[in-house]
Amino acid sequence: MSGSELEETVSAQSSVNLVTIAQAMHWFDLHAFYQQVKWILKKPYGVIVAWCYTIPEVNDSVDSVLEQFHSIDSEPFWEPRLKLIDDKYRSIDFPFEAVEGAYHTGPFKFVAEKLMDLDEYLTYLRSWSAYQTAKTKVVELLRDDMIESFKRAWNEDGHDQKAVKFPVYLRIGKVGNA
Repeated sequence: MSGSELEETVSAQSSVNLVTIAQAMHWFDLHAFYQQVKWILKKPYGVIVAWCYTIPEVNDSVDSVLEQFHSIDSEPFWEPRLKLIDDKYRSIDFPFEAVEGAYHTGPFKFVAEKLMDLDEYLTYLRSWSAYQTAKTKVVELLRDDMIESFKRAWNEDGHDQKAVKFPVYLRIGKVGNA
């Protein structure tokens, strides 16, 4: 987008206090995106916050089945750019200054938690891009044997619902005088 297009569709130069990006920065042309962010953010304190979440955590049993599903079964179907998420956006280019009170731009970790039953958990796994890519290639990643492995691990403690923890990693920076 040109500066005039950006001004017309988003806002005027140096007029925005905050830009946020959720689970998407790995898809962007970062050089072009950052030029636009620096153009639109108020100087010197306009803030950019980008975050990603990694694979959920339940307990050792479920997590070990998920590790197999994520790292082995799904691996051929993950887009290479998604490695930036596995790396918690640590290695992503992020040319911004630390905000006041911070000594770096992150990643900073927090955990979102949701109570789920096994069906909800499997529905979440089916939403993964690797799962969807596999489906287009007529590959079912959640085969009966994999679902059985999840069921055994899930039901091990006798509770139908589990607290599923989603680690979230934030990169936070300010535009400064750039």
